[in-house]
Amino acid sequence: MSLAETVSKIDQLTDEERECIEICNEATEVCEWCADECLGDEEMEECARLCRDVADIASLHSRFMARNSNYSTQLAEACAGACEECAEECERHDADHCQVCAEVLQECAESCRNMMST
Repeated sequence: MSLAETVSKIDQLTDEERECIEICNEATEVCEWCADECLGDEEMEECARLCRDVADIASLHSRFMARNSNYSTQLAEACAGACEECAEECERHDADHCQVCAEVLQECAESCRNMMST
């Protein structure tokens, strides 16, 4: 069963929340990939560090949304901010993994910002 199929079975979620969970999980995966690719290169240390932060917070945010936590809004704000900062850092690098990561993180930040207004 795919993530989208699993998330679709959680009754209390809105379509926007389902989408945010999916993009947060995608952000987690792409950030783990990007951080791993950046390891060992001094010029990429900040990128790796920010990617690891986003992977952790995006994963936590998706789990909190899935369980309808009262803290989801606060995490949405933190996740959006972390995604934006990391996307800016990734955009500075020509590596494919950084460019893919930046694109996904921009989508994740937008989705999280939408969660803050609902």
